[in-house]
Amino acid sequence: MESRLYRATLFALYQLTVLVGIAMLPVALVARQVGIAVPIHRAIDRLEAAYEQTAEQA
Repeated sequence: MESRLYRATLFALYQLTVLVGIAMLPVALVARQVGIAVPIHRAIDRLEAAYEQTAEQA
């Protein structure tokens, strides 16, 4: 039961992070023009890897 809850939570966090990444795209494009990188891809990659790891264990 805990693993299902953990996997569901990871999936929700992953989806939320993707949504935030999409919403921040205009900000990231402007920041890139100024020379600042917005590292949202790191959070997305980490959550995706964690979710896939739990999916393999199930």
